[in-house]
Amino acid sequence: VQLVESGGGLVQPGGSLRLSCAASGFPFSNADMRWYRQAPGKEREWVATVTGGASRTNYADSVKERFTISRDNVENTVYLQMNSLKPEDTAVYYCHANFRWPFRRDRTNYWGKGTLVTVSS
Repeated sequence: VQLVESGGGLVQPGGSLRLSCAASGFPFSNADMRWYRQAPGKEREWVATVTGGASRTNYADSVKERFTISRDNVENTVYLQMNSLKPEDTAVYYCHANFRWPFRRDRTNYWGKGTLVTVSS
């Protein structure tokens, strides 16, 4: 299983970035995919979810109306479009997969290594 994030960088307040997470090695289309973030000195927090199958989305209140999560089940990639970025969005952003292997009952979790987003003037 691999989850490889990309797209982080330095952006000014009010700017936009799009993060990507390239997934491989597991049944991607059935996996619930999430973005989390961890700011310096803070605990990791959930940002957004796109479910497997129906691709339902859900967002943390702090990013609602500014961030959009989406997935491409052909490219096995999940995206996070981030608009109207604020300094408090500065964090390492992590991709997370939750899924069930075929013929297994329990779900399992995997994490990417993260990509740094810095919002600063």
